Amino acid sequence: MTVDINSWWIFLCAVGALNVVAWSASAAALYRRQGGLQSEIFAARRRQLVLSAVYVFGCAFRSVIPVYDVPRIVLHDSWLSSVVVGRSVATLAELCFVAQWAVMLREVSRTTGSSVGKVVSYSVVPLIIVAEIFSWSSVLTTANIGHVVEESLWGLSATLLVVSIVSMRTFFTGSLRLLLDCCCIAGIGYVAYMLMVDVPMYWARWVADETNGRHYLSVLQGLRDVSGRWTVSYRPEDWKNEVIWMSLYFSVAVWLSIALIHAPAARVRNAAAAPAVAPSRSLRYLRRMFDGNGLFVGMASPRDR
Repeated sequence: MTVDINSWWIFLCAVGALNVVAWSASAAALYRRQGGLQSEIFAARRRQLVLSAVYVFGCAFRSVIPVYDVPRIVLHDSWLSSVVVGRSVATLAELCFVAQWAVMLREVSRTTGSSVGKVVSYSVVPLIIVAEIFSWSSVLTTANIGHVVEESLWGLSATLLVVSIVSMRTFFTGSLRLLLDCCCIAGIGYVAYMLMVDVPMYWARWVADETNGRHYLSVLQGLRDVSGRWTVSYRPEDWKNEVIWMSLYFSVAVWLSIALIHAPAARVRNAAAAPAVAPSRSLRYLRRMFDGNGLFVGMASPRDR
């Protein structure tokens, strides 16, 4: 199927504009609800709002000014189309996006007492930082093997998020559980796409470059190259491998980012559903010392008495 690049670009621009409007409406809605939210819940949602803003507006920028990084192919003859600008925007936006998931997962795992969720919530951002380093390596040197590692790490991070959410979803009911289920479905689809399409695509490109004896750039050469070289092209064959992932990335992924702003407060189904967290040995000792003086009366858990 031949893609009309101009029509595709108009679609990306329309989606980017819609996403900005949706984020703005979400911001207005959040502040209207401020009086009805607990202060800690409002603070958490405001944090999501700020992180989402960077991702939404970053993706909107990249929708209007798309860039195919390694071959330096662009749609507009402007310094804003340079790879160094586009990749910098992408890096900041993607780190904020994964931080949204870390914040959400930390909130949910804190409520359920899930050690799996807690560990994953602290792991995904460092994993994506490493992924971004490999992404920059590929962009600067033009060696696609870095993209293979980058996309594999994104797939691994998504897998960890899905596994941790699945391990906790039975604790919840109602709209939060529905949101978590939607996140799992989207995550499974994302992992499948990465493993079956994206990673193999970059691997095939790297193998082809190796077979053809491609000369790669040094990091310093790459920095000069991404700052000052770009080639304008509307040829469908130049963009055909970018159309699908960019279209999904600048739409579905952004909608998930905005949805996290409206996530219901994490509350377990009932008190019995939350795993009991045993007090530390030192705390139990202090309680026993002072219970006789009435300082800790009523505070010891049944298992301490």
